[in-house]
Amino acid sequence: MYQKENSSWVKHADFTICDMLCLQLAFVLAYWIRNGIDQPYETELYRNVAVVMFLIQLMVTFFNESFSGVLRRGMLVELKKTFEQCTLVCLLVLAYMFLLRIGNNYSRMILLITYVLYICFSYCGRQALKKFLKDHRYEESEKRSLLIVTVSENADNVVETIRKNNYGTYHLAGIVFMDCDKKGASVCGVPVVAGKEDMISYIHKNWIDEVFFAVPKEIPIPEQMIKDCSAMGVVIHMRLATMKSLGKNQVVEELGGYTVLSSSIHIVTPRQMFVKRAMDIAGGLVGCLFTGIAAIFLVPAIKIKSPGPAFFSQVRMGKNGRPFKIYKFRSMYMDAEERKKELMKQNNIKDGMMFKMDDDPRIIKGVGHFIRKTSLDEFPQFWNILKGDMSLVGTRPPTMDEWEKYELHHRKRLAIKPGLTGMWQVSGRSDITDFEEVVELDTKYIAEWCLKLDIEILVKTVMVVFRGSGAK
Repeated sequence: MYQKENSSWVKHADFTICDMLCLQLAFVLAYWIRNGIDQPYETELYRNVAVVMFLIQLMVTFFNESFSGVLRRGMLVELKKTFEQCTLVCLLVLAYMFLLRIGNNYSRMILLITYVLYICFSYCGRQALKKFLKDHRYEESEKRSLLIVTVSENADNVVETIRKNNYGTYHLAGIVFMDCDKKGASVCGVPVVAGKEDMISYIHKNWIDEVFFAVPKEIPIPEQMIKDCSAMGVVIHMRLATMKSLGKNQVVEELGGYTVLSSSIHIVTPRQMFVKRAMDIAGGLVGCLFTGIAAIFLVPAIKIKSPGPAFFSQVRMGKNGRPFKIYKFRSMYMDAEERKKELMKQNNIKDGMMFKMDDDPRIIKGVGHFIRKTSLDEFPQFWNILKGDMSLVGTRPPTMDEWEKYELHHRKRLAIKPGLTGMWQVSGRSDITDFEEVVELDTKYIAEWCLKLDIEILVKTVMVVFRGSGAK
């Protein structure tokens, strides 16, 4: 699933806020320089003009798209853009005063000093913010893993262009050459991880969020390669100069200085993802509170029945193959993972892609069955949700051994963050025994995702849990 870029004024809200602070700081300092250490906001006359400045600045930023492409601008271009922005804002403030015939009520010296300081502060603020974003915009775990597909001749230029315009958005996972096999080499510190023939296999088994095809027109991109990437739910970016048929969900975007045609199983807006994350945080906070209360009773009960840690942690595969550690209340005996191999013959899932069995002997008698029946064992995952590893609603995260067995189309179910609950859970939970049916339901959820669907699944989950249907 791919999130579209915000429009410039929303995308660069940080620059807008910085610019607003610079203007107000310039205004306060100008007032101090002219009238001594005093507070301009305590005077109704100057408090009103401060509000007018704020509104005019916001209007200019919105209609003029002042920060469109701000991260790509050089120092001289930024100085020019800053001068234009500050001059336009101050001219409109003067026009407002002229139209209302209130200009004589204000000190012209204060307005002039404000203008000069505004230019200085705004320019320095923009440059400092760009430097900060380039170094600290995203934590390593928040970056999207990008695989570059190009030719050996252009590789250096492509990598440097993306790095120059990256600002921490992407982790460059590796390079694939379409014209030669140099696996094991590196380009500007980025490893060549696969060749044309084994690229799909590499994507299949590794954490790759997006693939960028930067290939000249003369070198054709195999149609099957595009289809296989789509089948795995990987976001595809294609330079407009090398356009191919990418499917119906397409959007023209910008990637590291390149204009690309992006395609994904489902394209969502930043607003939708913001609301989904807000729901996750709210749900995670409430869930962690209930987890703490439940732990008071469950921790001693688990330890009495089965000595050892009350919590169980395990590495699972998250969105697009990104590993993370999942947490649960321990509902099984300490040797459960070792005994799993012995019990594989009794697995209800026909192809062994998941493990479910009736009357699992590894479950702790009494308390283990109770917390699994009531789904209390899943409550510690609210911490995963709060951290951002998981979402309230998503797809079930596979174990490492399950992930190793995945075919190409199975990977598509990880095109979204894993969830505490999901479409297949409310469609029968443990009653489903065909993994392909699970994949079909998960793929349907991702392709049709909307906030309304999440709410419906959450409501159904509560009903399913209270009925205890399908839980084992």
